[in-house]
Amino acid sequence: MTSYNNSSGSLALAVALLFAGALYIYFSSRSASDPISGLLQNVNTRLIQYPVDELETVLDKASTGNNKTVIIAMVNKAYVEEDGGGRTMLDLFLESFWEGEGTRPLLNHLMVVAADQTAYDRCLFRRLHCYKMDTEGVDLEGEKVYMSKDFIEMMWRRTRLLLDVLSRGYHIIFTDTDVMWLRSPLSRLNVSLDMHISVDRNNVRGQLINTGFYHARSNNKTISLFQKWYDMRLKSLGMKEQDVLKNLLDSGFFNQLGLNVGFLSTAEFSGFCQDSPDMGAVTTVHANCCVHIPAKISDLSLALRDWKRYKASRVNSRWSPHVECRRSWKDVHYVPKL
Repeated sequence: MTSYNNSSGSLALAVALLFAGALYIYFSSRSASDPISGLLQNVNTRLIQYPVDELETVLDKASTGNNKTVIIAMVNKAYVEEDGGGRTMLDLFLESFWEGEGTRPLLNHLMVVAADQTAYDRCLFRRLHCYKMDTEGVDLEGEKVYMSKDFIEMMWRRTRLLLDVLSRGYHIIFTDTDVMWLRSPLSRLNVSLDMHISVDRNNVRGQLINTGFYHARSNNKTISLFQKWYDMRLKSLGMKEQDVLKNLLDSGFFNQLGLNVGFLSTAEFSGFCQDSPDMGAVTTVHANCCVHIPAKISDLSLALRDWKRYKASRVNSRWSPHVECRRSWKDVHYVPKL
């Protein structure tokens, strides 16, 4: 009886080993001829080799079908909360994509960076691609008035994040939320250039660059520039990041890196500092030369109204005067939103 059990067990083991060997041979030969099997193998290998964090996940979704190019905007509580029942800055920003020509599909490639939980929640509610930036050690929730200490800190945090994005191999189009997108800028950007930077005014000595709108391709030159730019914050106390970048440009550092840079004309990339004279050519409108959010919302609302009138008539006309933004420079009693 015992001898029979041992023989039976040995036979079962031999059959099991033969069956396992047959399966191994079958699947090994199948994977060589089955593209689906091979694809799944490659996917699993990639997941092991390239662990994905939250930022990478959002960037990957936003860049899908857009050649690893992501449009990035940054908001905080002051930009997403209504003040007195009116529209928010984020409302106007998104409305411009809706009203613009060829701009609606670009929302699929927009990543909104939130500086606080309120902004992040509002972004998720809008069903956008949202990323909550690390703001440990600083409160970036309320309105940061131009050139205040918190404003400068927020700009440097933004620069550090964009350096991270470039280092991951993504090309960026950065846009302030007070920029109205009236036409797609993609056709206006020369892909052979490393960077495009907007300016406050044309035809002035030097370049009055404005970092409220720029495009940067991910390569060794742009990553080196952003690293140097961010490192300079320690030697540039009290200066906003835009002025530090301007110093790097004027000092010849761009040339040292061999950067090929294009400066975007205000005829197409308009702003309150210098209006485009041609609504038939305008691509974006930036509420630059303006101090606080209520003034920006007031004058951008008029600019968006001007644009709608142009779309309906195709008759070029002057932009509405930027009255509130001009007044904002003298508004010494203004209290920022908390």
